[in-house]
Amino acid sequence: MKVFVSHTSEMRANYYGERALSALRDIADVRVNEGDSVLSGGALARAAAGCAVIVADRMTPGTAETFAEAPDLVAFLRCAVDVSTIDLAAANRHGILVTQATPGFATAVAEIGIGMMVDLARGISRSVLAYRAGALPEARMGRQLAGSSVGIVGYGEIGRRLAGCAAALGMRVLVSDPYARVEDGACEQVPLEALLAQADFVVCLAPAVPETENLFDGAAFGRMKRGAFFINLSRGQLVDERALAAALDEGVILGAAMDVGRAPDQKPSPELARRPDVIATPHTGGLTPDAVEHQAFDTVEQVRALAEGRLPKGALNGEAATRLSRLGVGRQTT
Repeated sequence: MKVFVSHTSEMRANYYGERALSALRDIADVRVNEGDSVLSGGALARAAAGCAVIVADRMTPGTAETFAEAPDLVAFLRCAVDVSTIDLAAANRHGILVTQATPGFATAVAEIGIGMMVDLARGISRSVLAYRAGALPEARMGRQLAGSSVGIVGYGEIGRRLAGCAAALGMRVLVSDPYARVEDGACEQVPLEALLAQADFVVCLAPAVPETENLFDGAAFGRMKRGAFFINLSRGQLVDERALAAALDEGVILGAAMDVGRAPDQKPSPELARRPDVIATPHTGGLTPDAVEHQAFDTVEQVRALAEGRLPKGALNGEAATRLSRLGVGRQTT
């Protein structure tokens, strides 16, 4: 089986790794993206010509053009959880399987969330930057996490992990998620309005779906407790960035931290990231060896399943993927 890995060399180094690539080569004839640019559309189809499988990094879209111009393609495997840039309807029309990886980065993202809360509360980055500039930082009163309250919006795997970490630090944990039932006795499940009004730290971990577009708008920031902090670890489209900037300018909230935003590759927008009351990291919340290998090896196992004639775990459209018959998938059980 021929497999094309779409990651650029930089993306392979950070998000795939030699161990996973070696394991993939034990199963299939692997070709990699030799360029430094993200491929899409017809360019991706041409680069993957003759390959039955594309292993796609999070920046590589699965477009209708790619699927239409890739007659040999059987499966498009996303090495990430986010499949929002994959045209699933087009994949269905051409009988191409689409898969996603499982979220192996919950611990890593929860940990960076705790770090952001500590930094916001104690002004660590501000002091470090002042010292590096040759200035003496102003000694300001900080805030202790123990005894403070954190509001977690979205109780998925990361939210549950963050809740456990925060509770262990002695924080009051508020959770808002209309689709989840919170059974952990250390957490209080409350409506979003109540969470915003009570939490000292509000952490956005809601999923990126049409219903959550600009979930945090001017009205939401206006409901937040005065003197609170806002952290976004989900996706940039959940936040109205003008409203966030206005809330910071007007002192409605004291500061913000973000690992995501509306810049390319979901990185924080430079206009917000350069502010002195904002802490920003370049979408690296899940960038640890453990987290990265988890998703890379998900795709290795998906390729293994296809090579063995099985429908892989993480398949999103197995019934529509008629090209799977080329690999003998369907004659064996998953």
